[in-house]
Amino acid sequence: MHKAVERAAELLIACFQKGGSLLLCGNGGSAADCAHIAGELCKGFLLPRRPEQAFMDAVGEPWAGRLQQGLRAIDLTANAALITAIINDISGEDIFAQQVMAFGRPGDILLGISTSGNAENVRRAMLAARARGLATIAMTGTGGGRLAQVCDLLVESAQRETRSVQEEQIGQYHNLCMLIEQALFR
Repeated sequence: MHKAVERAAELLIACFQKGGSLLLCGNGGSAADCAHIAGELCKGFLLPRRPEQAFMDAVGEPWAGRLQQGLRAIDLTANAALITAIINDISGEDIFAQQVMAFGRPGDILLGISTSGNAENVRRAMLAARARGLATIAMTGTGGGRLAQVCDLLVESAQRETRSVQEEQIGQYHNLCMLIEQALFR
C-alpha cells in the first residue's frame, strides 16, 4: 500500500479520535470523489458500525438499530446555495477557502483533490486551512503541482493523464477509508 495513504490514515484516525472533522474539496471529477469519500466515512464502508446501545435506548424505536456510527466528513462541494453565494459575493476562486473559514477548526484536516495539483480554489483552501490550524492533505497526479508546495502531506498518483490519475485515486481513497474504519470500528 502507498506509504502516503498510510500516513494520511494515521493523521485522520488521530483527528477523528479527538472528535475532529475532515473537510473535502475538489473540482469536477474530484468533487465527485469528495462526495464518494464522505459517503464511505459518514456511514459503514466495509465493516458494520452499529450504534451504541445507549443511543438505541434513547431513541426507543427499532429503526435506530439500522443507523450506523459515522465520522465527520464534510464535502465542501455539496452545498449549491452556499457555493453560488460565495461565487456571487466573494469569488469563485474562494469557494472552498470561505467554507474552511466557516467550518474548519484547529485539529481538523482538509483533503484537497486535484488531478493536476494546480486548482487555484483548492490551493487557496489549503492556505486558509493552514491559517486556521488545520492539517492539509493533497491528492494529486505526478508531481503534485502547486498543491505540493502548500500541503502538509502529498498523496501523489504515479499517473499524469486525468482519467488515469482519477482511477488510481479511487484505489487510494478506498484504502484510506478502509484503514480508518479498521482502526476505529473493528
